[in-house]
Amino acid sequence: MRIIIFGAAGMVGSRTAVEALARGHEVTAVVRDPNRELPQGVGIEVGDAGDPAAAARLIEGHDAAVSAVRAPVGQEALQVDATAALLKGAAVSGVRLLIVGGAATLRVPDSGKAVLDDPRYIAEEWRAVAEASAAQHRRCIEEREADWTYLSPPAMLAPGARTGAYRLGRDDLLTDAAGISRISAEDLAVAIVDELEHPKHRRTRFTVAA
Repeated sequence: MRIIIFGAAGMVGSRTAVEALARGHEVTAVVRDPNRELPQGVGIEVGDAGDPAAAARLIEGHDAAVSAVRAPVGQEALQVDATAALLKGAAVSGVRLLIVGGAATLRVPDSGKAVLDDPRYIAEEWRAVAEASAAQHRRCIEEREADWTYLSPPAMLAPGARTGAYRLGRDDLLTDAAGISRISAEDLAVAIVDELEHPKHRRTRFTVAA
């Protein structure tokens, strides 16, 4: 499979590239700065995820695209703009797009609230990021042309061990017995590539957790 990853130099994008390469896929990394450190074996394209025409050109000819783009702090609205551009690019090219988003719109089972409205999971300093990811998810729901999938990580996402195991969910935040919602970036990458290889969530959202 030929996979193109936007935001490939970041925590999730780089691990997704490593996971895909390990499974024998051909990976193209899209970055703004060609001097960024990238996993060995990826092809490199310099481009802007916020440009629909450029996104369509870059996505064309691939079997799947992944957006692991993260907007800079203070410019969170760019997250939505980039998502809209990539959705347009995916629609034009006819290539499936998996967007790694946020947990903001997941429902917390014990309260019925959205994660965005539950201070146990969203500290005030992260609220702008969470609101941007909620808007990003709404933009996907409104999309009628692109073949998209939206992946909401759990509340805690950080580098860690690759176990190859994870739990699947849809719209509820997944937690363990202690109420903790987390996964390693390595296992999130496993879930991403699993979904690309065996699509189960087309034009819908899913979530995962350890």
